[in-house]
Amino acid sequence: MSTRNDSIDTRRRRLLQGAAAGLTGAALGGVLSPVAPFTSSAAHAQGNNKRIRIGFQKYGNFVVLKARGTLEKRLASEGIAVQWLEFPAGPQLLEGLNAGAVDVGTVGETPPIFAQAGRVDFVYIGNEPPAPRGEAIVVPNDSPIRSVAQLRGKKVAFNKGSNVHFLLVKALQQAQLSYSDIEPVYLTPADARAAFVQGSVDAWVIWDPYLAAIEKQANARTIANGDGLVRNTQYYVAARKFAAAQPQLLNALLEEINAVDSWGRDNVTEVATLLSPLVGLDAATLEVALKRTGYGVQPITDATLAYQQQIADTFSALKLIPGKLSVVDARWKAS
Repeated sequence: MSTRNDSIDTRRRRLLQGAAAGLTGAALGGVLSPVAPFTSSAAHAQGNNKRIRIGFQKYGNFVVLKARGTLEKRLASEGIAVQWLEFPAGPQLLEGLNAGAVDVGTVGETPPIFAQAGRVDFVYIGNEPPAPRGEAIVVPNDSPIRSVAQLRGKKVAFNKGSNVHFLLVKALQQAQLSYSDIEPVYLTPADARAAFVQGSVDAWVIWDPYLAAIEKQANARTIANGDGLVRNTQYYVAARKFAAAQPQLLNALLEEINAVDSWGRDNVTEVATLLSPLVGLDAATLEVALKRTGYGVQPITDATLAYQQQIADTFSALKLIPGKLSVVDARWKAS
């Protein structure tokens, strides 16, 4: 039996590894430049077989870091190759990490909770400041829905286990609704956008830049964002074994992210111009999203983990994750 399970796990890892390399987000009408698959010959050309595989999403500072190439320049002298793998959202990225296809990634505040509950072996290595206005619950502009309380019995689309899942739960609680009072429709951003535009769902819970895009392109109306409800914190996570084996490499990565953050905070217009052809959105829309972003890598603190524990306890109480979990178990003990 164990041999059969090992075979299934092996096939699953290979499938995810292959899929991750070709994943692109189509929801914004554009795709990132294709990433050439990493090969042993590419590593050999740099002198060894060392590499870091970074999982990223269609938008964010990893895209800027990738475009500027500063990490590659820093690591080239050590013969370390950088491989970038794109995923449509945090839950899928963490699946890639679980499958052994990713070493490091960036995700919102909820995906790590579902991943830890699913026994994905990762650690938190850093986070960005909160950006509560970077996610929201939106409805069509002509919708009769004016408040979260009016979502009772309505179809609400969102990516299950993503950062906005927690926003929805907290917004429902504030409106004195239970999770069972709505009809959740679990969709990735691309599929959710199509369902929203076609009128197949009544509301959509989504993050930037998809949020900024639907506001501009379809005149979507926000009925609630994260203000006063959630932090919407972006986390950097790493496979536990990789973090234990490569602490200096992770510290170098965090330093380069922080440098990009510092530059981006002071050059929003330039960042928007840089990102525009990569994500398929006009610069003006991206500026809206970038101004709602937090900048500056921060170390994982006790307070941060306590907040994550609140999220874990919330989903455990709703029985959306099995049993209880201890978030502190995923803390990186950097050497």
